[in-house]
Amino acid sequence: MSGRVRREEAVDVVWSGDWVAERLGVALEGDGELQELLGLALRRNPKRAHLLVSNVLGKHVPQKPSVVYGAGYGLGERVRALLGADDARRAVVLGYAETATGLGHAVADGLRDAPYLHSTRRPVAGVAQAGGFEEAHSHATSHLLLPEDPELLGGGAEASGGAEASTLVLVDDEFSTGNTVLNTIRALHASHPRERYVIVALVDMRSAGDRDRLTAFAAEIGARVDLVTRSSGTVTLPEGVLERGQALVAAQEAEQAGRADEAVAGVAPVTRVALDWPAEVPDGGRHGFTPAHRAALEAALPGMAERIAGALDSDVRRVLVLGFEELMYAPLRLGTALEAVLGADAEVRYSTTTRSPVLAVDDPGYAIRTRLVFPAHDDPADGPGDRYAYNVAGAGLDAVVAVVDSTADTPELHAPDGLLARLAAHTGQVLLAVVPSYAPLPVPHTQEPAVLPEPLRGPDFSSYAPEDVGWLLQDLSHTELEAPTEEREEAIQSGGAHYAESLPVEYQPSAEYQALFTAALDASAARIARAVGTVTETVLAERGPRPVLVSLARAGTPVGVLMRHWARHRHGLDLPHYAISIVRGRGIDATALRWLAAHHDPADVVFVDGWTGKGAITRELAAAIEEFEASGGPGGSAGPAGFAGPADSAGPADSAGPVGSSGPVGFNPEIAVLADPGGCVRTYGTREDFLIPSACLNSTVSGLISRTVLRADLVGPDDFHGAKFYRELAGSDVSGDFLAAVTARFDEVADQVDAETKELLAADRAPTWEGWAAVERISEEYGIHDVNLVKPGVGETTRVLLRRVPWKILAKRGAGADLTHIRLLAEQRGVPVEEVDDLPYSCVGLIHPRFTRGATGADGKAVQGA
Repeated sequence: MSGRVRREEAVDVVWSGDWVAERLGVALEGDGELQELLGLALRRNPKRAHLLVSNVLGKHVPQKPSVVYGAGYGLGERVRALLGADDARRAVVLGYAETATGLGHAVADGLRDAPYLHSTRRPVAGVAQAGGFEEAHSHATSHLLLPEDPELLGGGAEASGGAEASTLVLVDDEFSTGNTVLNTIRALHASHPRERYVIVALVDMRSAGDRDRLTAFAAEIGARVDLVTRSSGTVTLPEGVLERGQALVAAQEAEQAGRADEAVAGVAPVTRVALDWPAEVPDGGRHGFTPAHRAALEAALPGMAERIAGALDSDVRRVLVLGFEELMYAPLRLGTALEAVLGADAEVRYSTTTRSPVLAVDDPGYAIRTRLVFPAHDDPADGPGDRYAYNVAGAGLDAVVAVVDSTADTPELHAPDGLLARLAAHTGQVLLAVVPSYAPLPVPHTQEPAVLPEPLRGPDFSSYAPEDVGWLLQDLSHTELEAPTEEREEAIQSGGAHYAESLPVEYQPSAEYQALFTAALDASAARIARAVGTVTETVLAERGPRPVLVSLARAGTPVGVLMRHWARHRHGLDLPHYAISIVRGRGIDATALRWLAAHHDPADVVFVDGWTGKGAITRELAAAIEEFEASGGPGGSAGPAGFAGPADSAGPADSAGPVGSSGPVGFNPEIAVLADPGGCVRTYGTREDFLIPSACLNSTVSGLISRTVLRADLVGPDDFHGAKFYRELAGSDVSGDFLAAVTARFDEVADQVDAETKELLAADRAPTWEGWAAVERISEEYGIHDVNLVKPGVGETTRVLLRRVPWKILAKRGAGADLTHIRLLAEQRGVPVEEVDDLPYSCVGLIHPRFTRGATGADGKAVQGA
C-alpha cells in the first residue's frame, strides 16, 4: 500500500488498546478520559511486555501540535495555581529525557517565568556534570544533568544568600512506580535540600503501595511533595502476562520478518529550509532555558513558520512536523506556529523519532500501527543502533518537516538507509530544518589551584613493591563500604545507587577454586608473558622511549606492573607506573589527571588496562579525556565531586589518535591492553579471548586493593577517588606469585615477542568493534535490551560471577580449559551455562536483567567460600 494513501476512517471508534487487551487480558481502568489519553502496545522487555502509548505526548502517535503543547501548558498552569505566582516565578522545572523533554518545557511555559532544564543522554564536552541518575525501566537508562548555570539546580540567584531554595518541579510523561522521580529527588535533596517538590505527569498509574511509598518518602526527607496529573488509573495484569506477551511479540516478529518492505527509498524530494533560528536561543532545555530565551523564541516563531510554509508545495494539506529524540520542544513550537500560519487550509501533526523499540501491528485496536527503522545519526555516546519513527508510514502525509539539531545533521541522516530516505518513501515532500545545537561557553576557572594529594605506595597501601606502582587514590580502608551482592544489584538496577558508590563483599575462594587459579597460572604463564612483551614492545616503538604507564585500576594494575618489569628486564628501563580510577557512567578521576600533568608530560602517558570486553571503558576514557581537555586541562575545574566525563559512554567511537585538532596535545586516550577480544583498541598483546589468571580473583591478585569508589560524601573536588587496602587478606595474597610466574617466562618467549611485535607494527590494527556487534545481538536475542548487562569475554564473565547477580553464562561451544573456573563458579552460584555457536568470545556473562530479590532465575546467593 502506498504511504500516501489515507486510511479509511472506521465509523465506530476503536480503542487503541483493544488488540493487546483482548489477547493478553490487560485492563486499563481509571477516570473517564484515560482511554482517550492512552493506548497499548507490546515490546520485548524481561520486566514488562506492555507499553502505555500516549496520544497527547507527541512521541509515538502523531497529534496536533496545539493539543500536545496545550496538554503540557495546562499542567503548568495548574502548578502555577498550586504554588502561587511568586513561588511559581522562583520554581525550577526539570524534565526527563527522552520522552518528557517537550512536555516538561511546555509545563515550564505554563508557569510563565520558571527556568527549565531537562536531563540528557548526550554528553557535551566542556560542560560540567551537575548530577545524574539511572532510569531502570528505560531502554537507555543513564541520565545526565548538564546546566550551563551551575546554580540552576541549587535554586538560582533568588534562592541564594540564605533565602529558601526554590521549589523543584519534576515532569515525566507517566508516573508508574515513582522510582525514577524519587531517586532524582533523593540525589538532589542531598546536595540542595528544599522544602517543596511538585511531581507532574500526564497520567498517574501507581499502585496503592507506590502511593504509600511517596507519602513515606516525603516524611523521610522532611519536605512537601505534591502531585499534579491530568488523569489517573491502574493497569491490571493477569498472571503469566509477561511470558504470554513475550511469546506474542516473538510470533508477530517472526510473521513480519517474512514480509518484504513495501517502501522504496528516496521517492520524494528532500529540501533544506533555512529557519534563521535566533542565535541566542538554545535548541532546548539540555543546558537550561530561561524566561529571556522564551521571549526571544516567541518573537521568532512566526517568521520561522512562514519560511517553512513557503517551502511547502502548494497542494500540501496534511503535514507532519517530526522531531528528533530529545529535541522535542523546538519542533513542537515550530508545529504550533505552522498551525497558525496554515490555518484551516492544512492539517498539521507532530511526533518525534525515538530510540525505543516497539512492536508494530497494523490494526485499529493497536497503538503502534507502523514502524520506520533507520540508523542513529547523531554519533550517540552509547554507540550506533537502530532508531524508529512510529505511525508515519501509511499516514497519508503530503509532507514531512524533519527537524534535527546540527549535531544530528550528519552523513548518516542523508544516507540511502537514513531517516530522510525512509521518510521520502512515505510522503510527497520532505523538508529538513536544522536547529543549531547550543554550545554553552566554558565557565572560566578563577580559583587558585588546590594542593594535589600524593600517590599511595606499598607497603602502606597495597602489597606491591613501592617502585612498582603509585596509586592515585585515597585510602578508604576504614570506611564501611561493602554490601551483599544481591542488595547492590537491586539498588543499581533500580537507579537507587551507582555501582561505584559501594563495594561487593570480597570473594574468598574455596580450596578447589584456589587450586584452579594455580593450575591456570601454570598453564598460561608463558602465553601471558608473550602478550605482556608484545604490548610493551609496541608501546615502546610507537609512544617513545620512556612512556609513563598509567593503569586503569584495578584490572589494569597487574598488567601495568608486568609491562614495567618487561621494560626493565629487556631494555633496562625504569618506567614510571601509576594506577588511576575510571568509573563507567562517571568518567575518569580529573584530580589524578591534574596530578599526572603536573609531574609528567601528558603526551608521554600511556593508559593500560587488562582486557577489553565490549569496549565501554575504552570509549569512556576517550570521552572523559576529551572533556578534560575541553574544560581547560590541568588548569580546569574537576567539576562536582571530582567527576569528569559523561554519565555513560558505551558505544563504538574512534578512539585512535590523540585528542585535539592539531596534533598530539594533552593526554592520548588510546588504551594498551593485554588482550583485545572485542577488537576495541589498536595496541594489544593479543586479540584472543583466553584465561588471564588475574581475572580469576579480586584483590588477592591485585595488590590487595579493592575496586575504586566514587561517592560524593567521600570524594571532594580535589580528592582522588577512593579504594580499600585489604591488609587482613595478606595470608591469601597471590599478587607476588602471579608476577613471579609470568616474569620467569620472559626469556623463553623473547624471540616470539620480537616476531609478533614486528608483524603487529606492520599490520592494520584499526578497531573492528566486532565484540560490540555481538553484544548488541545478544542483548536483543535474550530480551535484555541493555548492553550494560551483557559482559563479554573470560575476564568480564568472571567479574559477573564474582561481583554481580548472574542470570546465565553463554559459553562458546568446544571452549576448553579457559572456562574451567567459569564452570565452577557458575555451579557454585546455581547459574546455567549455555553452549552456543557463532560467539566471538570464549564466553559471555549475562547479569540478571531488572534484578530484584524476588526475580525469577538466579537467586543472587553469595558464592560458596572455603
